[in-house]
Amino acid sequence: MGVVGGGQLAWMLAAAARELDLELHVQTPAADDPATALASSVVQAPLDDVSATRELARRCAAISFENEWVDLEALAPLEADGVTFLPRLEALAPLVSKKAQRQLLERLGLPAPRWCDLPAGGALPQGYALPMMAKACRGGYDGKGTRVLRSPADLASLAHGADPDDWILEELVAFELELAQLVCRDREGNLQCYPLVQTHQHQQVCDWVLSPAAVPQAVQAFARNIACSLVTALDYVGVLSIELFYGPAGLQVNEIAPRTHNSGHVTIEASHTSQFAQQARIVAGLPLGSAELQVPGALMVNLLGFETGDSDYASQRQALAALPGASVHWYGKSAARPGRKLGHVTLVLEAADPAERQREAMQRLEQVRAIWPLPPQLP
Repeated sequence: MGVVGGGQLAWMLAAAARELDLELHVQTPAADDPATALASSVVQAPLDDVSATRELARRCAAISFENEWVDLEALAPLEADGVTFLPRLEALAPLVSKKAQRQLLERLGLPAPRWCDLPAGGALPQGYALPMMAKACRGGYDGKGTRVLRSPADLASLAHGADPDDWILEELVAFELELAQLVCRDREGNLQCYPLVQTHQHQQVCDWVLSPAAVPQAVQAFARNIACSLVTALDYVGVLSIELFYGPAGLQVNEIAPRTHNSGHVTIEASHTSQFAQQARIVAGLPLGSAELQVPGALMVNLLGFETGDSDYASQRQALAALPGASVHWYGKSAARPGRKLGHVTLVLEAADPAERQREAMQRLEQVRAIWPLPPQLP
């Protein structure tokens, strides 16, 4: 199997592939990118180098992607020549831009915040009012490519300097919880949904994930229905994550990530089959594994850089690994900077009762924070 990308997601995918005795070949620009340490072979080239992707295809039976920022038009000739992409390019097409995602959700009748195009003249369409969230249609992640527009001056500034086709505006959502639903679908159309998880952000970067989320059964069922409806309608093959808001307006889709996802890292220790093993199985044509929990619950905390330089945080990593029920995953990135995802730690929880498990999770989070502080205010 092949993957376009060599970051931490591809690194964890390569580790899962090794456990399944599968070869994994990567296309990535830098020789020291995380996945190169575990890959069966490396095509060292930019991610948008189509000739390199063709070479990658010669080494494997099917190719997946580490992220959705792909040039579908450039890759189409490869698919026409018989290269197998999973998910297929046609299934990715409505997901590679946030505007296309919103249009897809409207067509499928799935709940999402109200949105509109960025007005070229700076005047909001009738029925909309500030404040609103502005989102870049492509390339935004971890808070990048988003702006809260609180005043007409904010809106005018964005409208003056941006191409209206590159941005959308969304109504701000009053939510009580942020949730994420991971779903996987194989080539035969078989589906598995992982337990719904609660996510928490720090400066718009994922801070921690708690599995399972302490929400009513009806909310869990609705999230699964949204996920299954989406991947079935697209004939999507692979792992996909849906970020959700839950609040007074009910459950609403925030964003869709057509790949393995930060919210699913907790599955490595918590589930019978991790999201990475599931993606590897799907691409290799193996049956889906069980997505059920194998523990009462788990807390995943991202290890965000809090210093600038080449520190490997060795003492902090050792202290985290010594915590009861802790598993540290270090991505081996070449440099640290405040807010950069350098690794994560997962702590297995013991409480079966949802309220008690929430308390246990917050106590374990305090233990992590005593060792690994949050980064300072990011620029």
